[in-house]
Amino acid sequence: MSSKPILVIGATGKTGRRVSARLEASGLPVRRGSRNSTTPFDWDAPETWAPALSGAQAAYVTYFPDLAFPGAVEKLESLCETAKDVGVEHLVLLSGRGEHHARLGEEVVRNSDVDWTIVRAAWFAQNFSEGYLRDPVLAGVLPMPGGDMPEPIIDIDDIADVAVAALTDDHHRGQLYEVTGPRLMTFAEMAVALSHAAGSEIRYIPISFDDFHANVARAGGTFVADVFTAIARETLDGRNAHLADGVQRALGRAPRDFTDFARAAAASGAWSSAA
Repeated sequence: MSSKPILVIGATGKTGRRVSARLEASGLPVRRGSRNSTTPFDWDAPETWAPALSGAQAAYVTYFPDLAFPGAVEKLESLCETAKDVGVEHLVLLSGRGEHHARLGEEVVRNSDVDWTIVRAAWFAQNFSEGYLRDPVLAGVLPMPGGDMPEPIIDIDDIADVAVAALTDDHHRGQLYEVTGPRLMTFAEMAVALSHAAGSEIRYIPISFDDFHANVARAGGTFVADVFTAIARETLDGRNAHLADGVQRALGRAPRDFTDFARAAAASGAWSSAA
């Protein structure tokens, strides 16, 4: 492994902080890239990109808030050009499963003339414990569109493990790892598992995509709601209702089950009102 540092873009995010912590625990040099970190990185400030990338051996690349946002793919293309110019050898991209714009982003990285690994992830289990669905869970409800369409929801810790493996072992270069959990679950089934783990009832409430849009708009504004509702319509139509073997191929083990995530999250106090 090179003595050059690994840049983690989005180091304060759900996956980025886990990837950074794992790399540092292994004694590897890490640059934590975010707007307010020692290594400033801001997707809206291209002047921060080259300084953050220069001298790095590899980079873990996440786009906030999502590759579906207008201009994201174009910014990713510019980032890849910058990475190539400053000598970065390997890019590990976090992509979204079943998302059209995420696939466009994947193609940008594949065609960048920099070695790459793509981690194409299913829906995050941690959306319930540290994301936008934590407050509804605390209130005892799970309002989601999609009806009975099942999702192979994945524990972010598995995503982080795959990303770290890719960043630290050349064997993973040129690989696409489509990562899911070990089984398909409807949101109603997830609500039952969350209820058992939290020790209180969490009731699944099927809602329309229009209602989902209204909920997101109240929290984040109409523009954000437009994008995330489009993603929900796209990914909850059945295209993701099958399992993939990315975790097994990358790590040689099965992915973690949702019930294990829920128990661990409850034990950590994720659904304590004081958290």
